[in-house]
Amino acid sequence: MRVEIWSDIACPWCYVGKARFEKALRDFPYRDEVEVVHRSFELDPGRAKDDIQPVITMLTKKYGMSAAQAEAGEDNLGAQAAAEGLDYRTRGRDHGSTFDMHRVLHFAKEQGRQEQLLDLLYRANFAEERSVFDDDERLVELASAAGLDAEAVRAVLADPGAYADDVRADEREAAQLGAGGVPFFVLDRKYGVSGAQPAEVFARALTQAYGEPSPLKIVDGNDDADACGPDGCAVPQH
Repeated sequence: MRVEIWSDIACPWCYVGKARFEKALRDFPYRDEVEVVHRSFELDPGRAKDDIQPVITMLTKKYGMSAAQAEAGEDNLGAQAAAEGLDYRTRGRDHGSTFDMHRVLHFAKEQGRQEQLLDLLYRANFAEERSVFDDDERLVELASAAGLDAEAVRAVLADPGAYADDVRADEREAAQLGAGGVPFFVLDRKYGVSGAQPAEVFARALTQAYGEPSPLKIVDGNDDADACGPDGCAVPQH
């Protein structure tokens, strides 16, 4: 069975949702028969590479909230991440274009290192102090840590067209499948799960999808499950 996950490195609910899905997968009896493939989805596809700003500033501008409200939302996200065993810096992070990261992730997929790089990118963006947006060498460093050749990664970054079509194809396919936000999980092209659902929802979806031929269906979960969409990530206020 193949599970495809559309996500963005700038999406905190993708970070949390990945952990919840993996918790369900660990307990799935047929987990050794499940192939996980990560697909690209940019929350801000038109953002210029040099357009970088603090997350709190971005939230106040996008949602018209106060800095205190944005900080409270980040604190809530930090608590939910911690519940999944994830580190999360609630202050001092920044926000920018993820297009180059997605291009390098496609290169990493060819090399069999996609999962390793994605985990490192998530951790670097959400848990570490150094930015992943303002220096190509930071991306090269993370890709090297994932087992990729540094010079090959630099060559990808130096060519704006490298893997660009792959990123755009993933995004078009997400739209065709009805993904209005991320994370979005598609199980064997039979079931879709939208948002950072609880692990038990993912467990039910895995069980339903395994060995059952059917068209793509949306698995019932929490209607208000947290996700990030084209307008950004909803900021939890509770």
